Amino acid sequence: MVDVDDITNQLPTDIDALQALVAAARAERDAAIAKCDAAIAERDHALSQMDRLRHLLRQLQRAQFGRRSEKLDPEQLLLAIEDIEQALAGDEAAEDKKDPAGARKRADKRRADRGALPAHLPHIDVTIAPEDTNCPCCRAAMHVIGEETSKRLDVVPAQFRVIVTHRPKYACRACTDGVVQARAPERLIKGGLPTEAMVASVLVAKYAWHLPLYRQAQMLLAQGIDIKRAVLAFWVGYAAAELHPLWLRLREITLTAGKIAVDETTAPVLDPGRGRTKKGFFWAIARDDRPWCGTDPPAVAYTHAPGRGAVHALKLLDGYRGIVQCDGYAAYKTIANAASDEAITLAFCWSHLRRRFFDIAESGSAPIASEALARIAALYAIEKTITGRNADERRAVRQTRSKPLVLALKAWFEQQLTRVSGKATIAEHIRYALNHWDGLTRFLDDGRIELDTNIVERSIRPLVLNRKNALFAGHDQGAENWACIASLIETCKLCGVEPQAYLTDVLTKLVNLWPASRLDELMPWAWAAERGRSLAA
Repeated sequence: MVDVDDITNQLPTDIDALQALVAAARAERDAAIAKCDAAIAERDHALSQMDRLRHLLRQLQRAQFGRRSEKLDPEQLLLAIEDIEQALAGDEAAEDKKDPAGARKRADKRRADRGALPAHLPHIDVTIAPEDTNCPCCRAAMHVIGEETSKRLDVVPAQFRVIVTHRPKYACRACTDGVVQARAPERLIKGGLPTEAMVASVLVAKYAWHLPLYRQAQMLLAQGIDIKRAVLAFWVGYAAAELHPLWLRLREITLTAGKIAVDETTAPVLDPGRGRTKKGFFWAIARDDRPWCGTDPPAVAYTHAPGRGAVHALKLLDGYRGIVQCDGYAAYKTIANAASDEAITLAFCWSHLRRRFFDIAESGSAPIASEALARIAALYAIEKTITGRNADERRAVRQTRSKPLVLALKAWFEQQLTRVSGKATIAEHIRYALNHWDGLTRFLDDGRIELDTNIVERSIRPLVLNRKNALFAGHDQGAENWACIASLIETCKLCGVEPQAYLTDVLTKLVNLWPASRLDELMPWAWAAERGRSLAA
């Protein structure tokens, strides 16, 4: 216990010193109160943000897991997340105006976390100097001793321009014949307005960024350019006809791979005779050997077919020899059975199997489904450690680490099947796994095989996005054009090639009679390699 007399004895006897001590104590008290108020305000703000986030989270959970009528499409969930992020940013902007000191701290953090801008972008230097550079004391001219620099990302809106081509004619004053004029370059749209770059821009906007032609026509009109949707469609048709041989060659090259992944999705096509749409399908064939250091570049080729039956799959893979990674759809089994000398080997997708158990586990307490998910997750964890290693190394790791897990999983499936009702949904999914076991476990003996078909499923998504915006293809030929152009654009994305530059250059070369024997040089990966060499030179 502190003695009051001791404290009194320690106080200064001088009045000025006592006043200074009291002033310091008051300042310390005021600072503590201010700090406490700031902490309380920060706490209240955090609690408010938490309440807001909880509300938005409940909305998202209801949208994803609620009754069917309340559910959102997975792609639409991204829009909801964007709205949440925008709301939080709006709150932060309002807070910045109220709290300048906090705004400076957030700005410093933002500046440290924002990353670097690409070096290839044009850099525009803007110098902001004081209005008066004379010394405020003696008025002598001051000199620069340093500077602060900052970089921000700017944009110049898309600029349309008119290319005016002049071809002067030359004649000899001494002769009556012999007029000379340079030959006019070939055009994709003869007698039309667009350059090949303009057509490529329409193709990329429609098939890469999912902007229907009527929206593009509206965007052009906003720039004062009145080009009707039908005219844009005419350009797309011409471009598809020019690119058609390149698409067919891309499909041929893709089918030479030792391993491909195959999937399909619906493609509604307008059926004018019946006044409604008919169900067509896009079949996708993809290859990607990068996970096991293969030398073949990644590619995807789409094909439109009027149905999903085995007859279309057989036509699609006619003559193929190798490994087909796919889901458990019966048409693929028909293909494998029809191939002579077991030329086609099926490898089934663990992701499709996992999805079956995930749907059950999400609906409530499901210990068997949850255990299955945990066991499958262990296989995926091993795969993460061997991605990017060669096929032999991958196979060795799988034999050592994955195979015991797979054997244990099969025994566990067989045991669980005896414990549940044969009519239960979980029993159906376990039987699916056991019936496809040979194809599911094929990855253990071949390091080239992936656990799933995600490469082709990712390639299907752009078609789905286009389908949501365009709703349906106008006719079968339109669906084939869609498959043609989308194949080249999505292969460009897989190869890290900018589609606009690629299509502009390729269309220009094709209309100027590029030899059919050299189409391989126009494949996105070959085009990128040649462009890289040209830039280096």
